[in-house]
Amino acid sequence: MGGKPRQKPKRMAEKLVRIRAALGLSQNEMIKRLGMEGRLKQNRISGYELGTNEPSVITLLRYARAAGVNMEVLADDELDLPEILPGPTDHAEIKRTFAARRKAKR
Repeated sequence: MGGKPRQKPKRMAEKLVRIRAALGLSQNEMIKRLGMEGRLKQNRISGYELGTNEPSVITLLRYARAAGVNMEVLADDELDLPEILPGPTDHAEIKRTFAARRKAKR
């Protein structure tokens, strides 16, 4: 297919380390927190934190939920994590917007 390789977030690794540290978890405990036992191994978490591997969208979503942030914060190098983690987990505003769009399509 050629073309340019996909651009990867440069700060994602540091954000994932910070989330795990803020939660006070080991890498193996982080796997449990993400609900990914049997699907994820410690060396994969290590790769995410070193920036040698990139998490799947589903894994990234689970990190975001554990931290109480939107996925965009993890993927966008221009956005910082909040000072205090986990952040508020009230995503009601997002759900209402989505629900409103679904109703409008009917």
